[in-house]
Amino acid sequence: MHDTLRPDLESGLQQLGLDAALAAPLLDYLALLVRWNATYNLTAIRDPREMLVKHLLDSLAMQPYVRGLKTLADLGTGPGLPGIPLAIATPSLQVTLVESNGKKARFLREAVRQLQLRNVQVVQSRIEEFHPDTRFDAITARALATLPLILELGGHLPGPDGRLLAMKGVLPVEEITALPTGWQLAAAHPLRVPGLPAERHLLEIVRTPGPA
Repeated sequence: MHDTLRPDLESGLQQLGLDAALAAPLLDYLALLVRWNATYNLTAIRDPREMLVKHLLDSLAMQPYVRGLKTLADLGTGPGLPGIPLAIATPSLQVTLVESNGKKARFLREAVRQLQLRNVQVVQSRIEEFHPDTRFDAITARALATLPLILELGGHLPGPDGRLLAMKGVLPVEEITALPTGWQLAAAHPLRVPGLPAERHLLEIVRTPGPA
């Protein structure tokens, strides 16, 4: 599988401005995902080439927005998306994968062990029940829920200057309008995912400044 997919992945990485050397660990992760998916049904996408675009490259399209961060919590990460690809591409970033499903958490622990991802930890917990000692620079969620629901479940996790980096398709105007009190849209970045014609956006949601 590695040899057939490597050219596509290297080309995608190049288009995203990332090092082609990342292809090897990313393909190791993909191979693990394909193997476990046959038994555990971790993702509805079965075709490795489709996974490469819709999982790996789609996750990595948001990498420029996590580069300056120290800590990131990926909420409802499923099989580790976008957290594992981002951790592979950003070794300085400490990534916490939060997943309540036992099968998926088992896969995540195995992936972290096999890929030797020293900057990743797995937390098997419901999002609203996860109360770490220190809060995060940012939280992210890829296919979890609406923006208001993500913040209802995980709004306690970013620090005072922390933010939600939400991956969305078409700009979700209704969700932005319905943001809970205390949160506002700081920026909406259109993303271009190599090989994916669909519209994608990364939304930065921040706390509204309190009175001076």
